[in-house]
Amino acid sequence: MTALLLALIFLATVAAMEGFAYVMHRWVMHGPGWFLHASHHRPRHGIWEANDLYFVIFAMPSILLLLGGVQWHWGDWATAMGAGIAAYGAIYLGFHDIIVHRRVGHRYVPRSTYMKRIVQAHRLHHAVESKEHCVSFGFLVAPRPEDLKRRLGEKGKPVLRAAKGDRQG
Repeated sequence: MTALLLALIFLATVAAMEGFAYVMHRWVMHGPGWFLHASHHRPRHGIWEANDLYFVIFAMPSILLLLGGVQWHWGDWATAMGAGIAAYGAIYLGFHDIIVHRRVGHRYVPRSTYMKRIVQAHRLHHAVESKEHCVSFGFLVAPRPEDLKRRLGEKGKPVLRAAKGDRQG
């Protein structure tokens, strides 16, 4: 298999993972998997939350493909796909856990239009405390914040999270 074809498999896998992440977030994590994901929509106490188990679960296909490609002779395609899934996981970790949720201290401030848009979209996703009425389930592709705010207003009366610093009685 040529290096170019392997690079294309790698890049296609990274791109496809955004669609997979959207589906899993929208219909699994906000569906039957809410029992784990709910911890992510509430204030975190300590370093870990139940939702962190999803990182382990979603790493398993990558580990299996990398192991299969490197050790079990499945082919270079498996290594390229496993690396693509791992790369998406690293991008997700950097964007979601580090930049948006600041689970590691940093001084990065989103300045580009793209970064501002995806950070704002994810914050609007977390504006709702329940699994219903949320908007924006992607991580690297997000609708315009104005559209998300409009959709939040159209969804009836979702239970919105209090702004930081507001006291809830």
